[in-house]
Amino acid sequence: MSQLLGVAVLGAGHMGADHIRRLDRVVSGARVVAVADPDAARAEEAVAGRAGVTVHAEAEAALDVPGVEAVLIASPGEAHEEALLAAFARGLPVLCEKPMVPDPAGALRVVEAEAGLGRRLTQIGFMRRYDTEYARLKSLLDSGRLGRPLLLHCTHRNVSSPPYFTSAMLIDSSVSHEIDAARWLLGHEIDAVTVHRPRPSAGAPAGLSDPQFVVFETDRGALVDVEVFVNCGFGYQVRCEAVCEAGSARIGEDHTMVVTAAGGAREEVPADYLLRFADAYDRELRAWVDATRAGRVTGPTAWDGYAAAAVAAAGVRALESGTRTAVGLAPRPTLYAEPH
Repeated sequence: MSQLLGVAVLGAGHMGADHIRRLDRVVSGARVVAVADPDAARAEEAVAGRAGVTVHAEAEAALDVPGVEAVLIASPGEAHEEALLAAFARGLPVLCEKPMVPDPAGALRVVEAEAGLGRRLTQIGFMRRYDTEYARLKSLLDSGRLGRPLLLHCTHRNVSSPPYFTSAMLIDSSVSHEIDAARWLLGHEIDAVTVHRPRPSAGAPAGLSDPQFVVFETDRGALVDVEVFVNCGFGYQVRCEAVCEAGSARIGEDHTMVVTAAGGAREEVPADYLLRFADAYDRELRAWVDATRAGRVTGPTAWDGYAAAAVAAAGVRALESGTRTAVGLAPRPTLYAEPH
């Protein structure tokens, strides 16, 4: 491996461009060698002023550039399966943004392909695992000081949703982060999903069921509820409270700035996830680069990506049917036998 890890970035949109900036300016030990995006102008803009980066329309062309030693996938979810399998064929370690693959069948194919290699190549981009507050809550729960977890209360609010957002996307795009966070924090799998739909907010676009109240049942008897509200109008808020047999712990309340001026005070609320979780993204990418350079793969696995896709799909079915819906995971390959 070269002194600087050579990375191909697939996708130069909002997330991809931010990762290109992060690799260039924030994370040491890596450099962007190639970028692929069907929108050539967008890709060129994302790498403007960065020497030695080639731009491609096709993902596989970027993977084959000399000096590429690892892949960061930030393209739309529908393109992830093909990109992951192409990276596997070349033996390239991957950081893949969520969703790993949007549909459970495709996600399971990725799991089976990686398991067939007999070694991990993939880290999935569930960045909340790298957030300081979430990490502290995980450590506390793992210590057993609060006893057995009984309930997990979650809040996920956005200022507004993009024009293409659908009612199903509240679950398979927004709540997918809570799915992974719940599995990781509790060490449980999710067995069933129920989705409740209150009267839509006046701020929600016509036809969008927003907010929603999602309830997960885990295989060890805990309940997880998620209020997801993607057109709240005032800011980006993510909160989580674990209620256990001997106490509770809450995060997300103080991750803000209080500004005092002109005789008054106001609390700033982040506008989007890139602001709220900026440090978590930095930590996530730094951990990936460091592990990859050392020949290791850490972090959320392809199995975690598959499990999130399976739970989200069950959630969408529950949304459409209005009934409790079982998840039903495939058998876990031995490659992913370690705790998630």
